Parts: sequence; C-alpha cells; structure tokens
Amino acid sequence: QVQLAQSGGGVVQAGGSLRLSCAASGGTFSTYAIGWFRRSPGKDRDFVASISADGDHTYYEDSVKGRFTISRDNAKNTVYLQMNSLKPEDTAFYYCAVDVTGWGIVPMDRYDYWGRGTQVTVSS
Repeated sequence: QVQLAQSGGGVVQAGGSLRLSCAASGGTFSTYAIGWFRRSPGKDRDFVASISADGDHTYYEDSVKGRFTISRDNAKNTVYLQMNSLKPEDTAFYYCAVDVTGWGIVPMDRYDYWGRGTQVTVSS
C-alpha cells in the first residue's frame, strides 16, 4: 500500500509562487510515475502535470506550461510541483497520485493511489 503525504499549499497573491510536495511511503517509489491534479470550485478534477518514473519525461496541461515545473527526488521519495506566476484561476485543491505503470501518461482514472490534497488559493 502506498501512502502519499502532501504539503506546501497556502494563500498567495497573483504573480507569486508556491511549491507543493508529495512524499510517498510504501511501495517502490522509483518505479512510479507521479501526477498532479486539481479541482477548482464547481469543476471536475483536472490533470495538471506528471513525471515519469525515471524523471526523463514530464507532461503539462496547457494553461500551466511555462509556469509550473514538476520534478522528483527519488532519494527522498518526493515529487515537487513548483508553481510560479500564479493566477487566481489556479485556485484549487491540488492532489498528487501514483501511476504504477511508471509512464505518467495514463488517464486520471488509472492512477492507483491518491494523496488527500492541499488547498492553493491565489488572490487577485
């Protein structure tokens, strides 16, 4: 069983930055891809970014390209989401999740384990 502990959310002004962390315990972290997702008020959960198990491949939703960066430290069993130039529309509950295939390109409903989420609020 894999457990994910998230941290790093908070309130920031537009244009500011936050870094989210997702620390895994259990399982074999270095073989897992990790994805970040978010749910805005009144909307469905959407894909934000993902990173392959080896860290060589990253994928981003179009609206965050150039502003968000996903990275991982397999020695620390942790994935990060650096969010810069934040906008009010980035306000959401952010979740990380494990893709045991290691590729990071599976549909959202194929992710196997989920963190409990962390709130990010961007004020205008």
